[in-house]
Amino acid sequence: MAFGAVVLAYAVGGLVGLVAASTRYRWLDEGLMRPLDVLLPLPSLLVISVVAVGWRASAVAITVTVAMVNVPTVARLVRAAALDAASGPVVEALRMQRESWFAIQIGYVGRSVLGPVAADLGTRITLAVFLVASVNFLGLGLSPTAPDWAVSVSRNREGLLLQPWSVLAPALLLVSFTLGFNLLADRLVHRSRQVVTA
Repeated sequence: MAFGAVVLAYAVGGLVGLVAASTRYRWLDEGLMRPLDVLLPLPSLLVISVVAVGWRASAVAITVTVAMVNVPTVARLVRAAALDAASGPVVEALRMQRESWFAIQIGYVGRSVLGPVAADLGTRITLAVFLVASVNFLGLGLSPTAPDWAVSVSRNREGLLLQPWSVLAPALLLVSFTLGFNLLADRLVHRSRQVVTA
């Protein structure tokens, strides 16, 4: 669920951020970003918990909600990373050559966003895993029989003193996954910088 939520958040937030950064109309930029600014202060776990109560044990609802609470920050990140490239002389030259909007955004502006997005990916995945695990641990997400690490921790916590590994093993797997993914993301960012400077 966490991977799906992050992919959806980058798809929606990335598109909004690119459009906001590349538009020549201030009203469109404001119209796209101001509603997202209103959503930023909302507590993510509270929003997801409310949705999870309404659509109990719905993996799709939880995935979409985790994605939506991440969209504002992703959109702001992509917009900030794309602003310089979108307003630069290269984009103006491409427009004069009658290149399509899609070709300019994906072919040129989108590449300038890859570094910041790669750097943010580890943190975003960790946050999504934390939110999904929290909802599942509280019993608001997946059913108690679902094969999920947080569900396993929640289901076995009453027997912690009798069989500690039934709780510690899935908890350590969660920690190992997030730590390992962050290390992988850092390595990919380092590799991409080496390729750019080479």
